Amino acid sequence: MPKVLISDELSDAAVQIFKDAGVEVDFQPKLGKDPAKLAEIIGDYDGLAIRSATKVTADLIAKATNLKVVGRAGIGVDNVDIPAASAKGIVVMNTPFGNSITTAEHAVAMMFACARQIPAADASTQAGKWEKSKFMGVEITGKTLGLIGAGNIGSVVAARAIGLKMKVIAYDPFLSAERAQALGIERIEEVDDLLARADFVTLHVPKTEKTANIISAERVAKMKKGARLINCARGGLVDEAAVAEALRSGHLAGAAFDVFSVEPAKENPLFGAPNAVCTPHLGASTSEAQENVALQVAEQMSDYLMHGAISNALNAPSVTAEEAPVLKPWVSLAETLGSFAGQVTEDPIEEIEIEYVGEVGDLNLKPLTAALSAGLLKPLVGEGGVNMVSAPVVARERGIHITESRKDAQGAFGSYIRLIVTTETLTRSVAGTIYSDGKPRFIQIKGINLEAEPMKHMLYTTNTDTPGYIGALGTKLGALGVNIATFALGREEKSGEALALLGVDDNISETALAEIAALPQIRHAKALAF
Repeated sequence: MPKVLISDELSDAAVQIFKDAGVEVDFQPKLGKDPAKLAEIIGDYDGLAIRSATKVTADLIAKATNLKVVGRAGIGVDNVDIPAASAKGIVVMNTPFGNSITTAEHAVAMMFACARQIPAADASTQAGKWEKSKFMGVEITGKTLGLIGAGNIGSVVAARAIGLKMKVIAYDPFLSAERAQALGIERIEEVDDLLARADFVTLHVPKTEKTANIISAERVAKMKKGARLINCARGGLVDEAAVAEALRSGHLAGAAFDVFSVEPAKENPLFGAPNAVCTPHLGASTSEAQENVALQVAEQMSDYLMHGAISNALNAPSVTAEEAPVLKPWVSLAETLGSFAGQVTEDPIEEIEIEYVGEVGDLNLKPLTAALSAGLLKPLVGEGGVNMVSAPVVARERGIHITESRKDAQGAFGSYIRLIVTTETLTRSVAGTIYSDGKPRFIQIKGINLEAEPMKHMLYTTNTDTPGYIGALGTKLGALGVNIATFALGREEKSGEALALLGVDDNISETALAEIAALPQIRHAKALAF
């Protein structure tokens, strides 16, 4: 009988799920705050169920001689050393969808609180002032709600807002026309256009390089006068000082924040600003949400320990022990191809077609397709919001149609994977294979042949095939202090379209990228990270 340690607070119902599944449970909810004691006994357990208090460090994992699975009741896994767990073969699971409704409802509640100035009116009334004329609010009905992010949580907010008779518009690079129609919302192509139209703006995106400070001071100024801004997503998405100033000047009528750039937020520019509603990161803080994630993690861990089923794993494909050694390099390649496409495709993706050519087509394709889908979605969804198990579900929710096909070997390579991405305006492809050294290689982009080993930091350019381009690009990178590790070139035909894929030592800044893109031969330049 497998044995699970619960070292944080989980409900009695979750404990019972383990027992009903035939798993022995040791419920010690205070143990997570005693790392020395936890390290002393962790070697006795097959599973560890946690929330946020328990820190699963590399040192703890080293002592976990029998541990097979760590289950996090919640989304964030910052308290788990996933690389250390992966190196030891320990599956790390989370519950990415357990808090969706609760977080969405908090955003709607904050919108109401902001619209009717409820917190300030409550404080005034309880102080005996009865300032009825001071707290003039606005109706929600008939107003335009602008969603920045229309994924799992954003779509719930949209449904609630439509029920309140609001008009909902949304900006989300992954939102297809079909998905927008199904949700009953209008898709907006640019953030600035959404800000100019929305009476209420609410954010539902992860914090990534693309979304950090997405509501900058410049964009605050572009918001509709008298609009209200709600952020229950992540701190760091908004220039809080700019919002505070806009509240004081009267440009914005209100703001409601549950998350802040620095937490715990003991001080913040928003504190004390007119009609600023602030709560201490309560998005997931309901009894139902806490119960849901606890039950989910108990079910997932029980299924794995008793039947070998893996759900919502962040570091393991759903494969058998016999398949794993063969699939491992192909899983890595599939995720890299997906990541490349996700980073370079700027329009909403409607369809992806995956061709498995040659011997790879004889393998278990489910983990390969899941890995590719996860790589495609991570640039916008974020690491914690998608994994190999949840990626196909997230893709379906976003209206992305996925097809697979097996083909006989053809061309110079006996086995490879080709990804074909279709948007409203274009179709593009990228292909890769595994060389004899077990490492992945790009072998074709946009139908143009080349050979490039993926690296952590890369530069991708499309350009005209003219003499002097390599020298011009190399000179520019040298002047910017960017060291080239590898340089792969390909072209369609003489003097036609060409492309380059360079491995570089460090991340290329936005400023440097702008200078690179300004070279006369370049049509497009993109910094990539794998």
